[in-house]
Amino acid sequence: MKKILRFILPIFIVALVWGFISRASIVNPFLFPPPSKVFLAFLEMIRSGVLFSDMKDSLWRLLIGLLLGSVLGIVIGLITGRVKKISSFIVPIIQVLRPLPPVAIIPLVIVWFGIGDGAKIFSIAFGVIFPVWLNTHIGAQQIPEAFLWTAKLLTKSTIKTFRKVILPAATPFIVAGIRTAIAVSFVMIFVSELAGASSGLGYRISIAQLSYRLDEMIAALFVLGALGALVDMLFVYSTKKIFPWLKLENK
Repeated sequence: MKKILRFILPIFIVALVWGFISRASIVNPFLFPPPSKVFLAFLEMIRSGVLFSDMKDSLWRLLIGLLLGSVLGIVIGLITGRVKKISSFIVPIIQVLRPLPPVAIIPLVIVWFGIGDGAKIFSIAFGVIFPVWLNTHIGAQQIPEAFLWTAKLLTKSTIKTFRKVILPAATPFIVAGIRTAIAVSFVMIFVSELAGASSGLGYRISIAQLSYRLDEMIAALFVLGALGALVDMLFVYSTKKIFPWLKLENK
């Protein structure tokens, strides 16, 4: 009960302040609609069916891009973290690409792939791969040598050492990388759908902006934020079940 109150109370206070500012005309109510109007727009989107349709389209693009980027980031990170010869070749290339803002590649991706789902999935995967790679790479490098020496004494199998020692030791870093990547993926799905789409929450926000439906824009933004929080909480919950020894919090 206390946890629920701690979660709801700040939202309730913000909503009260927001409503007061809007209704007192401290800010133009047209530009800053009150919570009640935003909630009515939210209900309208549910009744018309566009909200669930846009959520579905955004989520499947996001999850595929997140999965592809995470898998590539983990695989490359484990290799570069443990195999020096490959690392010396791959890491300089990644270090050149990594500082690029993922949103900066959107125009190039549109030229390459058009404005279809493939372009959006590629954009998300591109944004996701680097935080996952960096965390995995660091995690693979941080393994104490004593663990590896012990593994060599007990087994001569490189695959077993990798599976039983390296991967478990790097798991906390991988999890941290994926949690960061989840936030990045929501930024990328929003931007990629703004750049060209016929469905999705980013598309819905852009259409609302063109028609000056600020209540609908804010409602869609809240839905996008709530989905991001939900995906993160589900990831933390499932990770705790799979790796109970990891200490994770929904923060």
